[in-house]
Amino acid sequence: MNFQKGTLPPGLTFVGVPIGSARDVTLRALDTLASADVLVAEDTRTMRKLMDIHGIPLDGRKMISLHDHSTPAKLEGLVDLVRGGASLAYASEAGMPAIADPGFELARAMHDANLPVTCAPGPSAAATALAVAGLPTDAFMFLGFLPNAQSARRQAIEAVADVAATLVLYESPKRLAKCLADLATVLGDDRNAAVCRELTKKFEEVRRGSLSDLTAAYQGANVKGELVVLVERGHSPIVREIDLENEIKAALSSMSVRDAADAIAQAHGVKRRTVYNLALKLSAEEQDDTDR
Repeated sequence: MNFQKGTLPPGLTFVGVPIGSARDVTLRALDTLASADVLVAEDTRTMRKLMDIHGIPLDGRKMISLHDHSTPAKLEGLVDLVRGGASLAYASEAGMPAIADPGFELARAMHDANLPVTCAPGPSAAATALAVAGLPTDAFMFLGFLPNAQSARRQAIEAVADVAATLVLYESPKRLAKCLADLATVLGDDRNAAVCRELTKKFEEVRRGSLSDLTAAYQGANVKGELVVLVERGHSPIVREIDLENEIKAALSSMSVRDAADAIAQAHGVKRRTVYNLALKLSAEEQDDTDR
């Protein structure tokens, strides 16, 4: 195949590369890899393999690695190359650059130096998972990787529990079961979800079910490959505020604010925080009436 070789204008071009099948690469991506002055890659071995598959020679050009542990000095060196008139092409190990990827820091450094940044877009694991998982796609929130520690992970999940959108996150095989268990604990066992593994690859798998079912399925399992986890938005029943007020007032006659909030939130499937705040308000109003 003949690629459109030639000198790219000075600047940084992000290059979307396949998340699995090498044939998913775009023609523009190949043109960019063939004509950039300097190639930058999260994983230089993966970049070289992709170029070899598609017959793109290195022709003596530099290939520089840029990953999570790269130093600020390396970023500044890449900025200096563009300042000097070079065109850079950056590719992640897989998928779209700068999405949960060290390319973000490179883009920010280029923008801070008022240098051009553009993109030859390509595959995305998050978008691919949304397409095949069978969960609503009219609104979604990408969370990247959740924290490793359980307490921090649960806090991060709690922060998005009320978001009216499908949640999309990346996870490692070693942490999948723990992550699913925490999602079930915070969001509820019955929330629909999907685990997408090895998308576009030979052993692609999409497993759907409730968070409790998926947690049980992956508990103790030897999971391998790249993973995307999706969780459907919650569907809490609509409860009128006046009804909640009446129930809270009745409960406060024999319970503490905390116990009343716990009982009513569980009974109606309403967020405990919402009920607790309303119970505090009603309790304070009742106390004011008593003091008068």
